[in-house]
Amino acid sequence: MQEKIKITPELIKEHGLTQEEYQLILKILGREPTLTELGIFSVMWSEHCSYKSSKIHLKKFPTEAPWVIQGPGENAGVIEIDENLAAVFKMESHNHPSYIEPFQGAATGVGGILRDIFTMGARPVASLDSLRFGPLDSPLNEYIMNGVVSGIAWYGNCVGVPTVGGETFFAECYRHNPLVNVFNLGITRKDKIFKAKASGVGNPVVYVGSKTGRDGIHGATMASDEFKEDAEQKKPNVQVGDPFTEKLLMEACLEAMDKGLVVGIQDMGAAGLTCSSSEMAAKAGTGIEIDLDRVPQREENMSAYEIMLSESQERMLIVTEKGKEEELIKVFKKWGIDAVAIGRVTDDGMLIVKHKGKVVAKIPVKYLAEKTPVYNRPYRKPDYLDEVNELDPENIPTRPNLKETLLKLLSSPNIASKRFIYRQYDHMVQINTVVLPGSDAAVIRIKGSKKGVVISCDCNPRYCYLDPEEGGKQAVAEAARNVACAGAMPRAITDCLNFGNPEKPEVMWQFVKAVEGIAEACRILETPVTGGNVSFYNETLGKGVWPTPTVGMVGILDDVTCCLDQFFKDEGDIILLLGKPQGHIGGSEYLHYIHGEVKGSPPPVDLKYEKRLFKALYQLAHKKLIKSAHDVSLGGLAVAIAKCCAKDSNPMGAVVELSCNIRSDFLLFGEDQGLVIITTDEDRLSETQKLLKELDIPNKVIGQTQKGELTIKGTNFTITLSIEEIGEALNKLNFAYM
Repeated sequence: MQEKIKITPELIKEHGLTQEEYQLILKILGREPTLTELGIFSVMWSEHCSYKSSKIHLKKFPTEAPWVIQGPGENAGVIEIDENLAAVFKMESHNHPSYIEPFQGAATGVGGILRDIFTMGARPVASLDSLRFGPLDSPLNEYIMNGVVSGIAWYGNCVGVPTVGGETFFAECYRHNPLVNVFNLGITRKDKIFKAKASGVGNPVVYVGSKTGRDGIHGATMASDEFKEDAEQKKPNVQVGDPFTEKLLMEACLEAMDKGLVVGIQDMGAAGLTCSSSEMAAKAGTGIEIDLDRVPQREENMSAYEIMLSESQERMLIVTEKGKEEELIKVFKKWGIDAVAIGRVTDDGMLIVKHKGKVVAKIPVKYLAEKTPVYNRPYRKPDYLDEVNELDPENIPTRPNLKETLLKLLSSPNIASKRFIYRQYDHMVQINTVVLPGSDAAVIRIKGSKKGVVISCDCNPRYCYLDPEEGGKQAVAEAARNVACAGAMPRAITDCLNFGNPEKPEVMWQFVKAVEGIAEACRILETPVTGGNVSFYNETLGKGVWPTPTVGMVGILDDVTCCLDQFFKDEGDIILLLGKPQGHIGGSEYLHYIHGEVKGSPPPVDLKYEKRLFKALYQLAHKKLIKSAHDVSLGGLAVAIAKCCAKDSNPMGAVVELSCNIRSDFLLFGEDQGLVIITTDEDRLSETQKLLKELDIPNKVIGQTQKGELTIKGTNFTITLSIEEIGEALNKLNFAYM
């Protein structure tokens, strides 16, 4: 072994390792590590790669169902579409890099999630983004937002994968901790799913993709720590992406797979060559030997440490059958992509790394990928909850002008149209997009099939701050409700769990409770977790984000022509409200944006009712009994009705009457769960209500569509808005940023 160095406590700390972890390394190796080995352990035992604080809790998730083909443990989850096709999907975070360098941080997040999908053998067909920023009251927050959105648009547009929807939320806790979560879904044949396994002793290991540089070194370690004052100095830890190379890499990988040249494949994402080589060997129960002198490099005099830890983008590691390596390399060279055999699969269970003719690392792979440290960190309920959960609704001042209040809510950053964001995305490339951004969920047609896929991502972090368990349930329920409102049955989720420092018991409690809430919702709704991502240490100078467990939901449409969007369609249609308003105001946008308070308890979710509701919406859509469906969420019932009127072309107003023994502002702006607004033809009303009764879904006719304006009447109020007033309020942010 070479690289004899003095291992000091300072060096161990710089690598994000504790003294206890270093002692474990000594026990595993039976000697002091080389510098390269120290770096390898550092990244593989980082929170980002090892999930050491979350692993024991993630086991609470349900992961199986008859339609689940691949659950957690691979690059992405897979569910069945029909007897031939499968949907492959995953969500990942790129939070820390997006704060340091917003454009490249977000762009490379897109690149990484795309590779997770086509690594499985699927062609990516649609992306969503779930974004969290600080208030747009400072140049820094505007810079971060504009950089992130531009990075997502640039990468997705250039590589030719549409970004078809998502969500954006603004709050003070994200001022120095933006969250950038990206979801992607691909389609493949069920018999063409590839996994990250280095199988077959003696098989060649082939490096493909961009040359290795010094960008991104210790990116995984950076993502596993809080930010201090030196965040700007971490820019070298941020990778630099090239979407045009990604496109070529994707086409070459899919061609190689189609030709039967791939035994196992993995993206060189977090921890780069280190992670891909050790994880592939561990999953197959084999070893792997690589020669770094053969790795394509774009910088001179790179050390073994730098090559192994580099997170340069657009790179993959492939295991092919012995004797097929030249054919594989020929495919990649045809696409102008570097491809070099750098090693082989062995039978000794070791990761052996050679550089300049000497062994610089020799580590049992099981201690890098499977038997990593696991912590059952202490957790306790935060003290702040006793104060913020206290809310007496009667002490909330009444609003004398409900029309003015509604218009103000429609223009709030969290409710207003995000067209200024999604207009930058090409959402029509590949011409599969059926429902465009701006509705509850995105709908993608599957070429050659009558089926479609519906996707949505959701999380209300304010609810999770006030009650992480209920907030976790609500994130699953709302994502599923949005998918059901588009006419599909919710089938499975991926998640991106964004939290602060897990070493703080209060943060760990938030995480545990959110996981338990998500797990319960997924069990009852039969939407298993197929994979996802945990992002801890979203803190700067000791201030962390609200718990933000984002849920990406996938549903299947048996007939894509039955899909729905949220907008009113034709004059004279009957409007029904499904569910019973309760006037829950705790944690609402109304309480925060109008009254300046984040207090109370979030509205409870009745999961058994939600499951019946989804079945009802699915059946109503496939029997073509209804024309639109929209769930009530941020801003409450009045906001939801107004947004149903706000179609870009041929907008439609309505006359709505709400008679309920609830205080007027709570009725209009309470965020009760399980409420959905649907429309139907008058001659289909009876059949619609019959089906709803059979499934025990409370429903009530509340009005009828009309042209020109929206009128909402109550026991002691009447609100009248022109379509132009609604549009102007919803487009306040667009006017400011377009």
